[in-house]
Amino acid sequence: MLLSAFGSVLWLLNLAMLVLAVVALFFSATTREDAYRAADKQTKKFWLIILGVTVAVNLFVPMLFLQIAGLVATIVFMVDVRPAVQQISGGGGGGRRGGSSSDGPYGPYNGGR
Repeated sequence: MLLSAFGSVLWLLNLAMLVLAVVALFFSATTREDAYRAADKQTKKFWLIILGVTVAVNLFVPMLFLQIAGLVATIVFMVDVRPAVQQISGGGGGGRRGGSSSDGPYGPYNGGR
């Protein structure tokens, strides 16, 4: 009984690492390449290779040491690289970034004054 519970927890942990790696790979693939250089991070190609290998390891090579190494790389991407690249490319925040409710597409609307 205890062994089967441990196996199911390990399976869920494996699935969570795979999902996180796939999400990070998606974010890396959909970000502009020049944003990586502007944020002074490794290149897009580097992160695509690292995260792609992480996904492959999680899918095909169930060795815990390699999965943990891939998890570390995924976490580094998600907490360090992605926010920096997102800030450079202007795709962060999820809301309004300054300005007032009377701002138009070319600046503030002043009522013809």
